[in-house]
Amino acid sequence: MKDIINDPFAEYLRQEDPDRRKLAHAWYTGIGLQAVDRLETSAYLQQTARDNIEGKITLAEANDLITRYYEESPKRDVDRYMEADLVSARIAAILSEEAFVFSVPQIIGIHARLFEGIYDHAGKLRDYNISKKEWVLNGESITYGDAQNLMDMLAYDINEEKKYRYPFSNICDIIPHLASFVSNLWQIHAFAEGNTRTTAVFFIKYLRSMGFPVTNDIFAENAWYFRNALVRANYTDWTKGIRATTEYLELFLKNLLAGEKNELKNRYLHIQWNNEKQDIENSKQDIGITKQDIELPDGLSGKTKKNIITLFSRFGFEQYFGRTDVMETLSLTASPASALISKMLSYKLIVPISGYGKGKYIFKYGS
Repeated sequence: MKDIINDPFAEYLRQEDPDRRKLAHAWYTGIGLQAVDRLETSAYLQQTARDNIEGKITLAEANDLITRYYEESPKRDVDRYMEADLVSARIAAILSEEAFVFSVPQIIGIHARLFEGIYDHAGKLRDYNISKKEWVLNGESITYGDAQNLMDMLAYDINEEKKYRYPFSNICDIIPHLASFVSNLWQIHAFAEGNTRTTAVFFIKYLRSMGFPVTNDIFAENAWYFRNALVRANYTDWTKGIRATTEYLELFLKNLLAGEKNELKNRYLHIQWNNEKQDIENSKQDIGITKQDIELPDGLSGKTKKNIITLFSRFGFEQYFGRTDVMETLSLTASPASALISKMLSYKLIVPISGYGKGKYIFKYGS
């Protein structure tokens, strides 16, 4: 995701013109939040965003252009580009507006606006119960809100938050409560799809209504971490000694609101992450997430082996991944990530798979 905006889009984030800078942050956040569903935006969206930031077109015109782009040729919707592009543009528009009311209708309205024409259920509460396999939980799911009580649960969380009086003290003193609020709201999962993006936009608007600028790049660059932190805040398994914790979400919020520089690595959130962070290259425990091992050929460098082991410790033999996943896991840019994938393919350590979008791979059994 980071290469989407690094050049030349990142230059707008440093603009002295406050209007351009504000637009750049809105687009940056909108594009970055697509990572929660492993989506990427198209080159057309990125150019349209630049035209808007440079003042060539308005936000409304940008949204209209993107809508017509896919209406004119549905074949352009490859790897869910249409969803990523439309939702990115709509997030940018919402974050550029001042209007906001801290209420249940506002949450529902944001979902309706983000996903109109994409999901049939846009703006509608789900009418069935759900579960989702989570990588961070080794394939387990958290418990989401009961479909019969979603409106009541949303109303309860909003009303309880309205009653709370934040102390005027050190900003870090209020972060645990903010973490608890947003994790509880997200756990309800009021909609069939699009919950994390809706929650993130609503939460950003809420924080701004409290006076926090929230114009940095934490959401844009750590969207998947944000989602995984929400998962860990809502998962307990007493038999495995795992408790729900907001500690990871609090690290995210400290970076967002207090300007701290905490390391936000997704692998640290995995329920089997070794807290001692021992050398992954010399330890089979880190690979033990899949209860299996992978043999690496002698022709690879030590650094390449370490990167492959890190990827295997996250994805194992069961979970597919793409270039964006490699970039995020290893903190690489696009070219080194592509080179690593090519090398793993040449050594037959991974194989391409179909049915999950373009450019997806899985580790090969027996490799």
